[in-house]
Amino acid sequence: MPDIKTDDGCIIHAEVEGPENAPVLMLSNSLGTTLHMWDAQVAPFTRHFRLVRYDRRGHGQSSAPKGPYSMERLGRDVVAVLDGLGVEKSNWCGLSMGGMVGQWLGANAPDRVEKLVLSNTSSYFPDKNGWNDRLKLVQEKGVASFAPANMERWFTKGFREGAPQAMEKMRTMFLATKVEGYIGCGEAIRDMDLRPLLANISVPTLVIAGKHDPATPLEGNEFIRAHIPGATIAILDAAHIANIEQPQAYADTVLGFLLNK
Repeated sequence: MPDIKTDDGCIIHAEVEGPENAPVLMLSNSLGTTLHMWDAQVAPFTRHFRLVRYDRRGHGQSSAPKGPYSMERLGRDVVAVLDGLGVEKSNWCGLSMGGMVGQWLGANAPDRVEKLVLSNTSSYFPDKNGWNDRLKLVQEKGVASFAPANMERWFTKGFREGAPQAMEKMRTMFLATKVEGYIGCGEAIRDMDLRPLLANISVPTLVIAGKHDPATPLEGNEFIRAHIPGATIAILDAAHIANIEQPQAYADTVLGFLLNK
């Protein structure tokens, strides 16, 4: 699978699956996960799309240059991946941090985006202290120190208790996150303000929100929907990582939007 070098020398790991001549769908992960958070969607998505998944800088098999990072830098990484793969235009589905990068792309690289799915995400966090406290904890004690609280934010109590295999997979993925990458990306989230970009997004856009999401609450997703011209919203019975908690409903919702001419 391809490893693509960006203009600042970072290596971004990508994986490509599905029919060679199908339209492209690119997936983008949350903070503290790898491209494998999408494993449950690979089969339904590759029935219709050439699927591109990648590890954001600082995560998975991509390199972790010293931060801080920015949403612009992370967006330019995506453009580098598209260029490296020879993809002119792609559909986009990004969850949490992936949705943040998607907002930057929709506003700044609209010629590279066919349709946009912004899932369980936000455009701005007014509380910088909460992010500073979290990043300080991770810096001093490692990502494991935040793992229990993170799992509570990611999934509802019922899912945490009823899906031990999925929980173990996500916990293991989170614990493997490089400290430098987590902090660099966390700083990008803390410092972002994507609100001025929303009115500039002209590609068809679907927002997906989790009814029980404490990390990127429903009202933040509603704000995005209200400020992107023509955007629609779907609400799933899930917390933050909705594609894991409701894999079938999530795939159906995304495909229903992308395949609707």
